[in-house]
Amino acid sequence: MFLVRSLVKMSSHNPLLRLEQRAAEADQIIEYLKQQIHLLKEKAIVQASVREEKKLMVENAKLKSDIEELKKQLLEKEKSRGVREILVPSDASVECGSKPTPPTSSGPAASASSAPPVAAAAQKPSPKEESKKKKPEKKGGEKAEKKQAAPSQEEAKVDVSRLDLRIGRIITAEKHPDADSLYVEQVDVGEASPRTVVSGLVKHIPLDQMQNRMAVLLCNLKPAKMRGVVSQAMVMCASSPEKVEILDPPSGAAPGDRVTFQGFPGEPDKELNPKKKVWEQVQPDLLTDGQCVATYKGAAFEVAGKGVCKAQTMSNSGIK
Repeated sequence: MFLVRSLVKMSSHNPLLRLEQRAAEADQIIEYLKQQIHLLKEKAIVQASVREEKKLMVENAKLKSDIEELKKQLLEKEKSRGVREILVPSDASVECGSKPTPPTSSGPAASASSAPPVAAAAQKPSPKEESKKKKPEKKGGEKAEKKQAAPSQEEAKVDVSRLDLRIGRIITAEKHPDADSLYVEQVDVGEASPRTVVSGLVKHIPLDQMQNRMAVLLCNLKPAKMRGVVSQAMVMCASSPEKVEILDPPSGAAPGDRVTFQGFPGEPDKELNPKKKVWEQVQPDLLTDGQCVATYKGAAFEVAGKGVCKAQTMSNSGIK
């Protein structure tokens, strides 16, 4: 204690000693701050690695989900084409970046491969039996290949050729008995008897302009009941939120004439399957051009040898 007091007294009278003490204190403070900075850096590295690990876990889970979804889609495609379903690794064995184990087969072949050599030799069929078994397998394989080589119409490419668009003549039209906004028309589309068509055109086309006029009709939609009346086709119109115009066929066109499109050959579906949504996929590309000509992706609605279909005044408008 006496020594400390003596040092304090000496320091108060000796400026050099006091500066040395302050320098020592400063060195201690600097050393302490270095330690704190080092600790903070280590803590930041740990936090960054934790964040990165969490991010990788989230991405891994998303990739696993995407893999499962793609597997389901692949199985559905194979089933629809008549391909036999094979066993695939379970979810637990599939990890992101890991190599999946090959699928195992079931049945006699699997049991023979897992059995001892003597048992496998005993179960091996004679050459005659093998030749008999191979023939039906070959037939089945050929059938499966034919199914894959010739997909059904529903699986064909979706474009305007899938639509059965025909010229029709609206014979008569009248107000729907139970809906103020609907017309019920009888339309000749070149068949033995007229089709009944229900159209929501009351607010856009006067009734007298609906009588005995030519139009373009979509004829292979699935018939739908509208307020108690079954509609068997749809009148094609240039359409905007403010205005609607029925498409006019070229002069000389007759009921039943087919509407075709250059660059889009093919026969239309007998009836569009609502689940396949062919119409919903094609419709956004149906537009009138700058000269009011009805088009699909730039190809005109055309009646062979007679001309193109047009709106009266509506250019650059949607068609439905």
